[in-house]
Amino acid sequence: QLQLVESGGGLVQPGGSLRLSCATSGFTLDDYAIGWFRQAPGKESEGVSCISSSGDSTNYADSAKGRFTISRDNAKNTVYLQMNSLKPEDTAVYYCAVHRRPVQPCVRILHADFGSWGQGTQVTVSS
Repeated sequence: QLQLVESGGGLVQPGGSLRLSCATSGFTLDDYAIGWFRQAPGKESEGVSCISSSGDSTNYADSAKGRFTISRDNAKNTVYLQMNSLKPEDTAVYYCAVHRRPVQPCVRILHADFGSWGQGTQVTVSS
């Protein structure tokens, strides 16, 4: 059974850092691109970042560029999102998701391209 479990969220002050993890099981992580999305209260889901199945290509939303870094450790079946210089507007529930098709690059981060989702982890940036 395909499963994704996010962790690493929490309360952090502006300017702080968090590393989110997406632990996967039930499928061959090596074959699939993984995306990170977030949804703030009252707002639509936003694609934050994506990493290709090989890890060779990544993509970031403008809001994340220069501050967030996505990476993957296929041996540990885990994908990470390192978030630095956090801002109050980064407050949201963060989700990881598996691309619907195998061996895809990350030329875009669209909700419709991704299938199975985790339950999310809350990130709150506040002083």
